[in-house]
Amino acid sequence: MAKTQLNVRVDEGTARAARERAVARGMSVNRYIEELVKQDTGEVGHTFVEAAADFMKQYESVFVEEFGTDREGSREGRH
Repeated sequence: MAKTQLNVRVDEGTARAARERAVARGMSVNRYIEELVKQDTGEVGHTFVEAAADFMKQYESVFVEEFGTDREGSREGRH
């Protein structure tokens, strides 16, 4: 994916916090800020939900075998 450079101005306290958090997570400040934006826009959550749905679809037969087809907790029948 092509990268675009952004220049932002923040107060020194915010810059220091960003550097500290990035170091604590073992990543660059650029990567840290990129991850924050992705989280804020829901991209990370969306990717997780897609992966979970794929997992459930792939192992649906195992769940049915283990737990049956009773859908007590499903959305069907809820109001």
